[in-house]
Amino acid sequence: MAKQSTRAAWTVVLTLDGDGKLHRQVERALRGAIRSGRVSTGTVLPPSRELAAQLDCSRWAVTQAYSQLVTEGYLATRVGSGTWVSWSGPTQRTSRRTAAASVATYRFDLAPGAPDLRAFPRTRWAEAARAAARTVPTADLGYPDEQGYLPLRELMADYLQRSRGAIVSAADVVIRSGVSASVAQLCVGLRAMGIDRIAVEDPGWTRLRTVIESTGMRVDPVPVDEHGLQVERLSGRAVVVTAAHQFPTGVVLAPHRRLELIDWARRTNGVILEDDYDAEFRYDRSPVGTLQGMAPEHVVLLGSVSKTLSPAIGIGWFVAQGPWRKLLERPSVLGPSTISQATFAELMAAGAYDRHLRAMQRRYKRRRDLVLTALHHELPTWTIGGAAAGLHLTLTPPTPVDTSQLAAAARAAGTRIVPLADYRIHSTQDGLVLGYGNIPDNEISPAIHTLRGCLPR
Repeated sequence: MAKQSTRAAWTVVLTLDGDGKLHRQVERALRGAIRSGRVSTGTVLPPSRELAAQLDCSRWAVTQAYSQLVTEGYLATRVGSGTWVSWSGPTQRTSRRTAAASVATYRFDLAPGAPDLRAFPRTRWAEAARAAARTVPTADLGYPDEQGYLPLRELMADYLQRSRGAIVSAADVVIRSGVSASVAQLCVGLRAMGIDRIAVEDPGWTRLRTVIESTGMRVDPVPVDEHGLQVERLSGRAVVVTAAHQFPTGVVLAPHRRLELIDWARRTNGVILEDDYDAEFRYDRSPVGTLQGMAPEHVVLLGSVSKTLSPAIGIGWFVAQGPWRKLLERPSVLGPSTISQATFAELMAAGAYDRHLRAMQRRYKRRRDLVLTALHHELPTWTIGGAAAGLHLTLTPPTPVDTSQLAAAARAAGTRIVPLADYRIHSTQDGLVLGYGNIPDNEISPAIHTLRGCLPR
């Protein structure tokens, strides 16, 4: 007999098919709800009188249906405890859960893109959420400001000025659910202004290209070399760039390229979308200021907490000034909930966000050093790139290697790696992109050892 649950289904949505006797219709409807998983195992059903009132039928029809389903094993009953679902066979819902659970899992995950999710400041976030719930003004509990929660925009403007060298006020900040949402809105705005193509780095972030193309914009790939984006290859009037730490190569846009890019924007009356995606984490060099701080009238600055806290928070922002303020004119787009924004604002105002970033800077540097040590030991002839910052690095083999086959062999061995080729459009660069943000320190050495064992002999 199934363990009785405290879940009580006082309202059960059943559709009677009108075929045959009423109690048989109730049987079929309830049996179908159980087998589909809509009414799950352990759920306490309404008393017969209550369900009869909901279905507008006699109580006798419900009691007969209950009795039959008890006989068939779908239900169980006990005097004083009511009637509950005891079915333990497969349902459509359990089948969906099984399918979801079948998604590949790995012993070692070296894919780029994730921060250390175990380090999420749960206690501080919960404290900030409680404080936000107590202090958010009643007026702000209505429909949210399309530009975002004002106290958060003020805090974000201050943060971007002091930590990233941006030129920004609260009026320039727009809160969205992440960089993808910001880019989607900006691309729609660009199309409304008559700009229907945008340059992207090659190799570059595949998901961002997908978002851009979903808005109807055309993507123009521009090669990246050891100095960053090749500005002389630009055409059109818009470009997306990861200037501080290019993804995935890890190079920094060189000073002369930064000046060339700003000059290009001024000559073409163009716009640069600057994705500042992991600018907080620097290990072997000083932080690089934003392009936006050099030419705020031509640069829209993008950021989020996906790499600093967690993608699950769903908070990002962009900063737009000058003529590009027109890109904001899409009132149907809203950001995250006001309560979520207020919670993050509380975290920032209390200094907890800055303290978290300092702690994570130390943690990631230590982990990066462990990765470098393991690589020098296991793969001494491979070239390491982009290790001075961020949460990933690149590996280039000394002789050509089929990185797709290598990734497949590693996957079979329980290790997830991503070939650099997965991020290319026309680029010929090859190698691996290794993320270390979300792998525990004690798994780094065995992960790299496993990777070495997957190489062709």
